[in-house]
Amino acid sequence: MNKKVIGNLTKCYSICPLTYRGKGHILVAAEKQDPCYLFDLEGNRESTVWEGPGGVMTMVQIPGGDGVFLATHKFYSPNDSKEAKIVIVSPAPEDRWEVRTIVDLPHVHRFDIVSRNGVNYLIACALKSGHEYKDDWSVPGKVYAAVLPDDLSGFDEEHQLEFTVVKDNMLKNHGYYKIVEDGIEKCIISCDDGVYLFTPPAASDGNWEIEKLVDEAASDAVLADLDGDGEKELISISPFHGSDLYFYKKINGTYQKVYTYDKAEFAHAIYGGSVMGKPAVIIGHRQGERNLLLFTYDKVSGKYEPEVIDRNCGPANVYKYEHDGKEVLISTNREIDEIAMYTFEK
Repeated sequence: MNKKVIGNLTKCYSICPLTYRGKGHILVAAEKQDPCYLFDLEGNRESTVWEGPGGVMTMVQIPGGDGVFLATHKFYSPNDSKEAKIVIVSPAPEDRWEVRTIVDLPHVHRFDIVSRNGVNYLIACALKSGHEYKDDWSVPGKVYAAVLPDDLSGFDEEHQLEFTVVKDNMLKNHGYYKIVEDGIEKCIISCDDGVYLFTPPAASDGNWEIEKLVDEAASDAVLADLDGDGEKELISISPFHGSDLYFYKKINGTYQKVYTYDKAEFAHAIYGGSVMGKPAVIIGHRQGERNLLLFTYDKVSGKYEPEVIDRNCGPANVYKYEHDGKEVLISTNREIDEIAMYTFEK
């Protein structure tokens, strides 16, 4: 495994793949009032998308839009997120970028675009729904959704996209991860009340399907078949910004805990998929040893095996892709203001 620092950005946080001018790129943006950068897949910085205002928790490309993406702005922390919004960002002449608001959504933390039967849905998760003082969690968060129109040119500060509430009363509504099951894009959403699976409607006038997977408080979660038995395990970070990683297997129809890793203080970054052809989960934590961890399953010992990819880096988010026959992981190592590229080599 080879590590390369491709940039430095104060409290770097959000990562997003972006197809622009027919080529793959990576966006990286900051949690505080700092820039957003565009990199090519080799890790070369191509452009500064904006200098501010920052507060970027999520960025997602618009399907079919060349270089056009949505982003959160002004979510600076759980205690400074009242002015959070979702903006649309479009390439403009002379390597500039146009940014305009499509919805003011206080405390919006994660959002995504999921598609089903030709309809794009924008699903947005608010960490909370209001606060009056520091660390005020008295007003739980919500999950919102809207059909995403093909043409967004008419939306701005004065003409905003309308959302409906899909689910409310979600305390510390922090975690989001997209998966594909049976060819359908679905959302794993985690809060203090547990981990839920949201499935978009089969038709635009239908209802979202919501299934609760576990009751235990979770900050983030992912489904991945680590042991290769054809049934995905649920891996969660518990509780909110917690230090416990729980691995659940579905036994007799319910998820039951089979493994715990309890040394990941302020666990935050999460990825589930494969690394070098082997099913894997990657977790990064931001306090204590601040490691970037790789978990796989050893079929001989019958145990989940943790491995340290990098130490004392404090990852906020990770994103993995393949390029030129290599597997690449981008990590926003927030606690040391470092954008890192890890290349896995056989």
